[in-house]
Amino acid sequence: MEAVMDLEEEAYNIIRRHKDGVFQNVIWKELDIDSRKCSRIIKKLLDKDLIIREVGVSNGARTYLLKAKEEVKEKYDLLLSRDLFSACTGCTGDCEPEYCGRLSEWIGNLMVEEAENSEETPDLEAEDEDEFEEDV
Repeated sequence: MEAVMDLEEEAYNIIRRHKDGVFQNVIWKELDIDSRKCSRIIKKLLDKDLIIREVGVSNGARTYLLKAKEEVKEKYDLLLSRDLFSACTGCTGDCEPEYCGRLSEWIGNLMVEEAENSEETPDLEAEDEDEFEEDV
């Protein structure tokens, strides 16, 4: 039973490594298993909703292109500013964005984040200007 789980994990890791997808026949060859066993493993991954499967053709043979599903967290990262979720997401108010306090607060957080991030990375242009002034 443990060997099956290991093969399932290995198959999933192979799929995750290939961001643009990988053909199913590549997986069974890489895992050194037969195509029927690979199909059963892929079915389990599909049942667990970890991957998506599309019909494809590899070397003239019909096969499936497999891709790992994106983690849900990544989809929401752009809507977060610090600990504050985007004010407009799910908002049902009929407002004018220029006068929305919640939106202004969220944008303010974005500006603070940007300022903090720019402090962490040195301003290369400013360094170049300093060097130029010293040379003159």
